[in-house]
Amino acid sequence: MRALQIAATGMTAQQMRVDVISNNLANMSTTGYDARRARFADLHYQQHTRAGTINATDGTRVPAGVQLGLGVRPDAVTLNLEQGALTQTNGDLDLAIEGRGYIEVVLPSGHSAYTRDGGLHRSAEGALVTADGYEIAPGITIPPDARSLTVNAEGEVYAHFAERVEPERLGQLTLATFTNETGLEAMGSNLFLETGASGPPITSTPGQDGTGTLRQGYLEESSVDPVREISELIKAQRGYELNAKVITAADQMLSATTQVR
Repeated sequence: MRALQIAATGMTAQQMRVDVISNNLANMSTTGYDARRARFADLHYQQHTRAGTINATDGTRVPAGVQLGLGVRPDAVTLNLEQGALTQTNGDLDLAIEGRGYIEVVLPSGHSAYTRDGGLHRSAEGALVTADGYEIAPGITIPPDARSLTVNAEGEVYAHFAERVEPERLGQLTLATFTNETGLEAMGSNLFLETGASGPPITSTPGQDGTGTLRQGYLEESSVDPVREISELIKAQRGYELNAKVITAADQMLSATTQVR
């Protein structure tokens, strides 16, 4: 009986849906986190009678046919690219991105990763780094005697000194965008990697070529909506229970068939 296998694929799909929802809820306080959505597609069909087949009796064509589906399969887990709310922190090194764009990060391997987590720090050498100690690109070094920093919306970084009136320009921050941001590969620690599906990074000055701008003293919150996630969780639970009932019903039908003498 196909119903057992079909319902099993349905239970597996709903279990994966719950896994994605649980990850969203676990990261509801993660800076710059984009909620994920599980998507599914139906499996191939068994064609018992194809639509349009000529009826051998009178030569007419069958209008619908008989197609029996074999269940469901995972299709994708996509990023829900929504702007998270901005929370004021008043930190000199806290930068929120308003609009599109990612901050480029240099990994220890020399490869680039990308993040929307603008909670930056100063290394022992004065370089701007992420919470994991990865230096951002282009590299900017803060002088040890700098009293404070200013980062404008266009990404220009200025240092202020106690004995000077005019600030010193330290460098220019850039943002990277991608043709297909949902094709980025998540590697954890709020970092993404370029893939063949995402396309190469397009680096621009904040506020130009469709990129967002920077806001100093703010951080972007997670885009997870707890109410929506709970609603999705209830739907997934109901779907799992219904597929389990199908398996129970199919098992009872098979049991009744074996008892026929």
